[in-house]
Amino acid sequence: MTRTALVVGGNRGIGLAVARRLSADGYRVAVTYRQAPPPGEVLGVPCDVTNLDSVREAFDRVEEELGPVEVLVVNAGITRDGLLVSMSERDFAAPVLTNLTGAYRVTKRAVRGMLRARRGRIVLLSSQVALSGEAGQANYAAAKAGLIGFARSLARELGGRGITVNVVAPGLTDTDMAAALPEARRQAILAGVPMGRMVRPEEVAAAVAFLAGSDAGAITGAVVPVDGGAGMGY
Repeated sequence: MTRTALVVGGNRGIGLAVARRLSADGYRVAVTYRQAPPPGEVLGVPCDVTNLDSVREAFDRVEEELGPVEVLVVNAGITRDGLLVSMSERDFAAPVLTNLTGAYRVTKRAVRGMLRARRGRIVLLSSQVALSGEAGQANYAAAKAGLIGFARSLARELGGRGITVNVVAPGLTDTDMAAALPEARRQAILAGVPMGRMVRPEEVAAAVAFLAGSDAGAITGAVVPVDGGAGMGY
């Protein structure tokens, strides 16, 4: 049976890799974006997860064109890096609003249909930083760590209704965000990665696709690292 999947934050990087993988696996796929729309092979829907009306409008359009969302992948995220002593309250709050509160908004909207159907898959994209921490990313790490508690609480709430909720925690991944890092910083991070390389977006997408599929029906509340071994032990 073909299912509808929505990738929130899916116009590039990990999100686009997830969208392409799910599309290749036979899903009807929509992705949200804020500025640049995705390539034409998936339905692109503008959405600002910091705006509740925008979230409602995005879901209404996806449901109208593709049907109820049965798989939700939440990938929308921003950074506002800086040391705590110089971090403004605005810079601390921005990643929390987008990465955590935004996840709450889209998940709450998606769950309505999943509860009626008594089935669904929710996959939240966190980060290895949520587990190990990272200097200069207290705000980002706090928001991404919050996703883990959020997911595990929902796993307990929704498991009896056939809905699974899991987290994928990528390490340093070969995306525009990683490309923006100074080379010295990239190399310092990779020095702590047993596999000695960045993760490919397609490798993250493979983990998401597994959790979204029928073979993962008994997996919920899990945190799946895709980080080359960098976070082992956390």
